[in-house]
Amino acid sequence: MPIFPLPDVVLFPQEVLPLHIFESRYRIMLQSVLETDNRFGVVRWDPNTNKIADVGCCAEIMQHQTSEDGRSNIVTLGQQRFRILEITREAPFRTALVSWIEDEEVLNPSELDKLKESVSAALRDVVALTGKLTGSNLILPDDVPDLPRELSFWIAAHLGGPVADEQQTLLEMKDTKDRLSREYEMLDQTRRQLAARTALKDTFTNADKANG
Repeated sequence: MPIFPLPDVVLFPQEVLPLHIFESRYRIMLQSVLETDNRFGVVRWDPNTNKIADVGCCAEIMQHQTSEDGRSNIVTLGQQRFRILEITREAPFRTALVSWIEDEEVLNPSELDKLKESVSAALRDVVALTGKLTGSNLILPDDVPDLPRELSFWIAAHLGGPVADEQQTLLEMKDTKDRLSREYEMLDQTRRQLAARTALKDTFTNADKANG
């Protein structure tokens, strides 16, 4: 599989990733990919260590447009995860032998559904509290997945801030329950922090009104 390392970018299944292709080696890679199955592997490259991750996500090209100077804008969609077994070529672009990764079989679906509901509730609270704190009308998009595995990937992809390390960890997890549990911990912590800040803001607002 052709490999496209990207600095601190972690692609998840079913997530859209637009890319601008300008380096000559990746122009060659793009041409090769378009002539075959429209797929290549996106792998996080850590600028601090100059290393690429062992686990990435296959990207399928959904749209592409090439300008006269040879640069291209493409829109890709994350597909299946993979693990790099061996780098098979470095030039003109990197290729690797990979094995596909799937989540382990769910042994207790009812327990997983209950966890999914807890995660969804925490997610809604975080969005609502953020909106209240910032004075904006924030709502979750309509396309938030309902299935546990897909929801876990969606949340991982939409974490805010410099979280590439955390995202890479979530990508590599092979247990949906473990992934959702970790995300619940993060969301619940964020929810508590936002609730405290909102309460403090309300206190100052009410005090100002009383003094005014």
